[in-house]
Amino acid sequence: MAVNVLVVDDDPGFRQVAYALLRARGMHVVAECADGASAVAAVRAHEPDGVLLDVHLPDQDGMSVARVLREGPHPPRVVLTSTDRSPWSGEELAAAGVEAFVTKDLLYDTDLARLLSP
Repeated sequence: MAVNVLVVDDDPGFRQVAYALLRARGMHVVAECADGASAVAAVRAHEPDGVLLDVHLPDQDGMSVARVLREGPHPPRVVLTSTDRSPWSGEELAAAGVEAFVTKDLLYDTDLARLLSP
């Protein structure tokens, strides 16, 4: 069974790349969003297994979105992404419900199926 994933990033070019990468690895992208509010609504509507979530969104940061998702009825596995290195410790990420932080340049070499699978 395919892993259902939501892609959240304000850069449409990156969303295209992420979509292609996830599909190539056998995952199903259920929706794409450009901001945190849309991401929360999409998680409620689609109940994905995982969320590939950018840190820098126009309306709020990815950590804030991850905290909201963690409190929902069906919290997805969250992988935060950014072009920058993570300013948070592993404990801070885990407390926010984040499975992993991966810089965008390392996404290709990361086992996203393992990180985003239930």
